[in-house]
Amino acid sequence: MKVLVTDQLAEEGVALVRSQHEVDVRTGLPPAELKSILSQYDALIVRSETKVTREVIEAGTQLQVIARAGVGVDNIDVAAATERGITVVNSPEGNTIAATEHTLALLLGLARNVPQAVASLAAGEWKRSRFTGVELYHKTLGVLGFGKIGREVARRALGFEMRVLAYDPFVLPEQAQRMGVQLLDKDEVISRSDFITIHLPLNAATRASIGDREFNLARKGLRVVNAARGGIIDEAALLRALESGQAAGAAIDVFEKEPPPFDHPLLKSSKVIATPHLGASTREAQVGVAVDVAEQVLDILAGRPARSAVNLPGISPEVLSQVRPFLSLCARLGKLAAALVAGPIRNATIKYSGDVTRYGTASLTRSFLMGLLQPALGDAVNLVNAAVVAEQRGLVITESTESGAPGNRVASSLLTVSVSGDVGDRCAAGTVIGKDEIRIVSIDGYSVDLVPEGVMLITTHTDKPGMIGSVGTLLGNYQINIAGMHLGRANPRGRAVMVLNVDEPVSPEVLARLTHLDGMQSTTLVEF
Repeated sequence: MKVLVTDQLAEEGVALVRSQHEVDVRTGLPPAELKSILSQYDALIVRSETKVTREVIEAGTQLQVIARAGVGVDNIDVAAATERGITVVNSPEGNTIAATEHTLALLLGLARNVPQAVASLAAGEWKRSRFTGVELYHKTLGVLGFGKIGREVARRALGFEMRVLAYDPFVLPEQAQRMGVQLLDKDEVISRSDFITIHLPLNAATRASIGDREFNLARKGLRVVNAARGGIIDEAALLRALESGQAAGAAIDVFEKEPPPFDHPLLKSSKVIATPHLGASTREAQVGVAVDVAEQVLDILAGRPARSAVNLPGISPEVLSQVRPFLSLCARLGKLAAALVAGPIRNATIKYSGDVTRYGTASLTRSFLMGLLQPALGDAVNLVNAAVVAEQRGLVITESTESGAPGNRVASSLLTVSVSGDVGDRCAAGTVIGKDEIRIVSIDGYSVDLVPEGVMLITTHTDKPGMIGSVGTLLGNYQINIAGMHLGRANPRGRAVMVLNVDEPVSPEVLARLTHLDGMQSTTLVEF
């Protein structure tokens, strides 16, 4: 396959992808040129410079994956990628230490006026009193955003014997308390801190969220560090706070527009330390994120799930090893359910019982939806966009879990699906035996035990003498060999289900002949 790299990427990452696929490295492409060539490529790898807009994504008609060698994906239209079934991956941990250490460098430089003192000495001055700073010891640090980087900064600040407060709406108080950090709302953190460091993502809720109001809430003499994303701080409000003395200083690694104009007022302020977006700029971090996203690109192009897909539910490698067979089972249950209904589907229900509920079910439900929709929509549906496509088609999905034993003698987990369409309701259930043996154990409430693979012919019929023979004879007349047979019934001479594994395709003509056999109620063909 073909992979395009449009920003500077460590050679270790490029070499890894090149070991299996064709790679073109073309940095600095104008948007028009990028759009004109992107249809040739299966994967796109970027850093922060390339803007992957909706128009760019629509031009990438073959794209399977867009990889961001770094944490933020604000330069990628993730919603547009999701709609087109393109996986977006990043490297959320590859530059954690680099960003953490740069934050601490800015924090210390800000407290002790280090860059200003260096510049003064280089200019032939010796003005020690002019650069008197403050200590971190026993000061209060407010951490806005308590994710991976925020937590690492907090750990190091505690080593300086600072008091640490944190704000993060998605973190539980006990998680912070275990580190010796107090979790508060944003206004409280701002009003009680001597220093504030920002580690929030840039989105609609956080854009310009540190403005005049927040600076007015703060203690006079607040010092601010932002090595996260430009745009979180209202730059005009920061300048006003610095000029009024409400803020004593700021250390900025990121700007609303990058690079900022060189006459930017913040760059000219003696109270500001500014660096050119160096948070992830260590040799170790650049190699780490490059190799990380390269491995994920190889996984996706090989049909394997990625560990850090931003438009898929996150799955750790440990959990993935446990749920991988269930992902396959869900996709096959979806395909089976679609075949059983054989028409438009209005509602679908999936119930998880037993041990499988411990691992989270979001990815499993997506896999079921993918299997359910692919027979009608083909490869346009995948794990990335299955939920979006289902919603667009008005399909109502109900999901439930039951942590207790599933009531199956063999299985510790059971997945039960049911679908409703114009022809009625159909259902099936499956499980995983041992480590990775996938089984269908029930169809329409009738117990079966079959491996969902190859070509499978499913019939519902009246259980009466000669029925199995009639089906076998008819298939034999068309040179269709039966490889396996499974029967399920509630009562003798009542309704029964038969599943045949066959070695050859079954034509519409044969299906029609089967349907007209005396006592036959329905025939369904599934190819896994």
